[in-house]
Order: sequence, then C-alpha cells, then structure tokens
Amino acid sequence: MIEKTEEMNALLDFYDSLLTEKQSIVMNLYYKEDFSLAEIAEQMNISRAAVSDHLKRSMQILEDYEKKLSLVENYEARIKIYDKIKEIGNADASKLVEELERLEN
Repeated sequence: MIEKTEEMNALLDFYDSLLTEKQSIVMNLYYKEDFSLAEIAEQMNISRAAVSDHLKRSMQILEDYEKKLSLVENYEARIKIYDKIKEIGNADASKLVEELERLEN
C-alpha cells in the first residue's frame, strides 16, 4: 500500500493540474492528506461509492498520462544520473548537477 501511495503522490506531483477539480480534490485528500473514503465523502457531500469511483478513474487517468509522457520515470532516471555524477567527485560537474537540480524543483 505504501508503494502505491508513493506512486500516486509522484504522479499527482506531475499531472495533478490535468485532472478535473473534483478528481484532484479526491486524489489529494486520499493520497496526500490520508483521508478515508468516508471522510472524503462527508467533506464533499457525495457517497463513499462515488469517492471510490473518482479514485479508480483518476488513478487510471494518471497512469495513462505516465505511460504516454513518462515524466515521473524520466525524472527518477535523471536523479540517478545526477547522483552518479556527484559520486565522481569533480567539483565543476557537481556544480552543474546542482544547477540542473534547481531547475528540476
């Protein structure tokens, strides 16, 4: 479950603005704020089944975006490359990596 939560949080970081407002609220309450289905249903004045449907549809949408765009996968690959460059120990290379990392954030 933790892995799924981390995966969804990463997908939300990159693709949240592509969801509808309601999808975004439900996903953020569930994955980032750790609300239960009942708490989300009460807050949004919808049924638990509707919350569950929003979650399932939104998860599929986010996974489809990632399959097409690979933003999370590419970001994680870049981080690994940055770490390898830092391990080399070249001061100039490390400064360049730091500049690239600032652009990532």
